[in-house]
Amino acid sequence: MVTIVDDYLAWLGNSRRKSPATVKAYGGDLRDFADWLAGQGRDPLAATRLVLRRYLVELEEQGLKATSVQRKLASLRGLFRWAQQEGRLEQNPAKLLRGPKAARRVPRFLTAAEVDALLTQPFDETPQARRDRAILETLYSTGCRVSECAGLRLQDLDLDEGFARVLGKGNKERLCLLGAPARDAIAAWLPARRELLLTARRSDPGALWLNRSGTALSARWVFETVSRRARQAGIQAPLTPHGLRHSFATHLLDRGADLRTVQELLGHARLVTTEIYTHVSVGRLRDVYDRAHPHGRG
Repeated sequence: MVTIVDDYLAWLGNSRRKSPATVKAYGGDLRDFADWLAGQGRDPLAATRLVLRRYLVELEEQGLKATSVQRKLASLRGLFRWAQQEGRLEQNPAKLLRGPKAARRVPRFLTAAEVDALLTQPFDETPQARRDRAILETLYSTGCRVSECAGLRLQDLDLDEGFARVLGKGNKERLCLLGAPARDAIAAWLPARRELLLTARRSDPGALWLNRSGTALSARWVFETVSRRARQAGIQAPLTPHGLRHSFATHLLDRGADLRTVQELLGHARLVTTEIYTHVSVGRLRDVYDRAHPHGRG
């Protein structure tokens, strides 16, 4: 089983070009299953759908969340599908297997007033403050993921046309739009960025976001920047870069954007992933209706 898993993970990284983090997550799930099989004294290549079902049931009985069980099942499906395609299995025992139904959690997002508080809070003229403001504006304007934002290079920007080219999941490239506030904030940061490059001992001249040493900011640093600035703006609930991504999508739909457009801007491979935001928007419509309609609840 270990050999099969290692071969599959190598294929994911080399042929499918999955990120190291994704390969690591798949590997953890599959090695957990391999350990379970070893404890059961079972032959991995003789695993049946009933065996897989028993494994998933045990995970649930151990208190694992439905979303985590679904993720492990997805890892198993991928492994057995690949093994069948490679001729190592005659049938895929995970093909028709279903996991527990996970409740779709409505993502946390900011109100328009909270976004205004975040983006219009006082920023001084230090390089770090200019960078922080530009990062916040970029995240909200583009709806990009934290890794996509942190990985931006200077060559990815076109401030005249108002877009940024980002590299998303699966190394898929897409264009994200930059509104006027984001373009202005980035333009204000660029002179400070040039100053950092001139004085830094080490530098990454291609990176858009630089720390005091002149090297590229990590995704973790962007995460902490958003969290710190949200607290300073008086936003009570914890805020992450993904919270700004949720806010971006929700506010677009609230103002009439169609779902396909939002899917494209977010870089979602499947429309069903984007549909979670329709629940948010419909819920807000219900709140407004209940307060405003003469026969509403309000």
